[in-house]
Amino acid sequence: MTYADFFYEIKGKFMGADVSDIHEHLAFQFNIEDEEAGGAFYVEVKDGVLYVEPYEFYDRDAMFISTPEVFTKIAEGEMDPVWAFTTQKLRVEGNIDKALKLNDIIQRKKKEMKKEAKEAKKAEKEAKKAEKK
Repeated sequence: MTYADFFYEIKGKFMGADVSDIHEHLAFQFNIEDEEAGGAFYVEVKDGVLYVEPYEFYDRDAMFISTPEVFTKIAEGEMDPVWAFTTQKLRVEGNIDKALKLNDIIQRKKKEMKKEAKEAKKAEKEAKKAEKK
């Protein structure tokens, strides 16, 4: 997997999280440790809008350093970032209080995904009922 492939995959996992009620500025840089997919990207919350861009962010609040596999599991909500940190699968530099807010963004995205899945299932049931008539 190349850096570009990984970045666009991970961007899709973050985008759509409702951060409209977060009014503080948050900036997280992610350093990917991998021969093929290595590089950096950032996640920023600014004025209630989420941005995910394939660049370094020098005025960041925190930097996360790990492998693509760990970042993917964290972004999908399969791995708790605090657990990843305590088991040394994830290194964190910078403001730890703000770094902990990343988990809030991930949980918001998980709720959105569950809501979308529930709506899709409901629409599917309604379509099946309509076909039977």
